[in-house]
Amino acid sequence: MEPVLPFELRLDGVRTGGLTLALHRQLRAAILEQRLPAGYALPSTRRLAAALGLGRNTVIAAYDLLQSEGHAQSRPGGRSVVIGTRAAAPPATASERAKEARLGPAWRQPVQRISYDGALPAHCFRTGVPEHRCFDHETWRRLSARSLRRTASLPFTYGPPQGLPALREAIAGHVAFVRAVRCEPDDVLVSAGAQQAFDLLARLLVSPRRHCVAVEDPGYAPMRAAFAAAGARLMPVPVDAQGLRVDRLPADAKIICVTPSHQSPTGAVMSAARRAALLAWARAHDAVVIEDDYDGEFLFEPHPQDALQTLDRDARVFYVGTFSKSLFPGLRKGFVVAPAWAREALIDLKRCADSHSDLITQAVLADFIAEGHLARHIRRMRPIYAQRRQALERALQGQLAEWMLPLPGAAGLHLSTRYTRPALAPQIEAAARQHLPGALPLAAHALGRLAQPGLCIGYGSVDVDQIVRALRALARALRAA
Repeated sequence: MEPVLPFELRLDGVRTGGLTLALHRQLRAAILEQRLPAGYALPSTRRLAAALGLGRNTVIAAYDLLQSEGHAQSRPGGRSVVIGTRAAAPPATASERAKEARLGPAWRQPVQRISYDGALPAHCFRTGVPEHRCFDHETWRRLSARSLRRTASLPFTYGPPQGLPALREAIAGHVAFVRAVRCEPDDVLVSAGAQQAFDLLARLLVSPRRHCVAVEDPGYAPMRAAFAAAGARLMPVPVDAQGLRVDRLPADAKIICVTPSHQSPTGAVMSAARRAALLAWARAHDAVVIEDDYDGEFLFEPHPQDALQTLDRDARVFYVGTFSKSLFPGLRKGFVVAPAWAREALIDLKRCADSHSDLITQAVLADFIAEGHLARHIRRMRPIYAQRRQALERALQGQLAEWMLPLPGAAGLHLSTRYTRPALAPQIEAAARQHLPGALPLAAHALGRLAQPGLCIGYGSVDVDQIVRALRALARALRAA
């Protein structure tokens, strides 16, 4: 029999129920790869079915899928015809983007982001990535199935923009227990991770080109990006072993962004005196504070410092949290504990942004917290992360002390260092790229030139043995350099 198509279709071994999808996938691939060019008349359904030994309804269904996707068009009284596909236009270059007047001014320049040399292995020294091997996947699976069964019995509907009541109640109880944060469920707004929380707060609080926002330097680049996109004037403020330098805050700052529990990226824990000074400064200058409680669940000191929100008596602190580190990043669940004066406006802004975060994972997370699984997971992970940190500190204070030493800190999923000889930074960072994939220079997190360069090393997804081996290899490479 004469071929009905200019290439061979392979359907051998495909189960009967999957023939329609298999035929559709192969025809679609041929169209996208232009093996079937625009204007090509597909064989009639009867002819193709006979040639392939299929039922005609199978071919009709495959053609219908192509038409629904816009890859083919049915002509009255005739055969279906392939519709041409256009190759995607190349992305604008940096200079083209900068000149593109149709873009808003904030988006004509690329956002500062952390980049890595090539693909990273699954278990690497990247910051902010928690351990997946110790997570209770079975319980999460069971609660997810229960949530889906519950959803199947209910009418379809939209949810409240501030989040499900059960989840807000669970979050309020969790932060009160873990961080002594003073709040009620009505004070909590659920967001799509901490990043959406920063974006909402930036749009809520910033008047473009008028408001000065003080940010830590080095600091958390995604938070800076959210405020820059809202039109804020960013003012970098240095940090030291006690956190943000309050004495260096610009007098016209109306918003102060800080990570007091575990400064990102240096790891400094803001001292009690510095916390009191920051709140006093905010009161005197009528400013608000965005407290990103970065790594707040994993504090290794026996008596951790209170959250700024706990100490705040003037309703000036917005407390931002996330479950990306305590659970997993793909969950995309964070929250804001907002002062009463901003609550309704923040809810309206969330409603405009995306109506609400997805309801199914909200329900799963609410059950996970309420049934005690989150608290158990945090208790299980604290000593594991503490051991990994101790392994890093021992190596840095021993075999690597000639090149770098750990910065003070006792929290989180990463540790930062300072170079003992800054002139050797290029050699240290080149060796780190090979032996500590994912670790980055502190300079990658900075807006300007750092007075004290160093390295930021994550340990959330690497075990103690891997840490020991990697640091030995790094020491050998540095000795040989």
